[in-house]
Amino acid sequence: MRKKLNIAMVGSGFMGRMHSNAYRQANSFFDSGYLACTKVLCARDATRGKEFAERWGWQETETEWRRLLERKDIDLIDIVVPNALHREIAVAALQAGKMVATEKPLALNAGQGKEMVDAAEKSGKKTMIWFNQRRFPPVALAKQMIDAGAVGRVFHYRATYLQDWTISTDAPVGGSTFWRLDIKEAGSGVTGDLLAHSLDIAQYLNGPIVELSALTETFVKERKRQDDPGVVAKVQIDDAAECMVRFANGSIGTFEATRYARGRKNANCFEMNGELASLAFDAEIPHELRIYNHRDDKASRGWKTVSVWDSNQPYMDHWWVPGMGVGYEHTFIHAAADFLADLDDGKKRVPDFSDGLRTQQVCDAILASSKTGQWLKTGL
Repeated sequence: MRKKLNIAMVGSGFMGRMHSNAYRQANSFFDSGYLACTKVLCARDATRGKEFAERWGWQETETEWRRLLERKDIDLIDIVVPNALHREIAVAALQAGKMVATEKPLALNAGQGKEMVDAAEKSGKKTMIWFNQRRFPPVALAKQMIDAGAVGRVFHYRATYLQDWTISTDAPVGGSTFWRLDIKEAGSGVTGDLLAHSLDIAQYLNGPIVELSALTETFVKERKRQDDPGVVAKVQIDDAAECMVRFANGSIGTFEATRYARGRKNANCFEMNGELASLAFDAEIPHELRIYNHRDDKASRGWKTVSVWDSNQPYMDHWWVPGMGVGYEHTFIHAAADFLADLDDGKKRVPDFSDGLRTQQVCDAILASSKTGQWLKTGL
């Protein structure tokens, strides 16, 4: 008999769907001593909340998240609301003795993130930040290869995260679907939304970023508010960000994120160049890892594409037969499964609030550097 992990989720948007699916699928495809039970769905709109709960298998609904903290039958609070609400809910939940998971970025800024980390340390409860994209099987395989010394000394790391969904000047600011363009709700633009993923993967694979210089740009300066179309608001988030970085291991890197790359829908990419090998990945081709191994025979040496879908590769023994790849939704399922496995044996597989804070510190440094044009230390 598996132990029940009763979950209450706050939020019912796009990420709420991803998390709901992840809990349900993790139970079916991964063995663990814990069973994820989708107990309570909390949404401000009662009608929408009930519809969401019925579709995604939540047993109960609630409209006030504070009432969740009083319930003895709730073990985990999962936060999938705009960034501005992360700190308040997380700190209160930890103080109430709950485990907490939250979407990225951790908070609006590193100061808020530090409060969340302090609350987690004081409570002793397990936390998770949903940096799901390090759970693509090719990224996990890259991590295995790097840790085994296959790349050798790293010289370069470069990453891009490209989308195109905010190019239209008709896209509004704020509201339930465009809150990511509202500085008060999001804290930043592509830096917190996209670069946070790139930075998490980079530091997961290549270690801490210690210094950087960055620039940001806002291409559309004013937009109508979604919740009040008669009001034209100044856009204060970053539409694009670029930075140069130094890693603690001596390697250097570049990062670019934008939502103005026409034709790119979710191009989260990286390339690492080392003394012995190079690795490259593109999330729009989610089952492939590109590898150049300098130790191969010179006559046949070259880039090769490895399809990561065999049963001896990360996560794939839980899925289908070779040749049937997995994609974006599975990264969330892998994260949920790893969280349950952590509870089972006490190991750390998933990034926690401390990891989220380190990424938040780099995000803050990027935004600060973009204002001054100076190289800044990240404090890592």
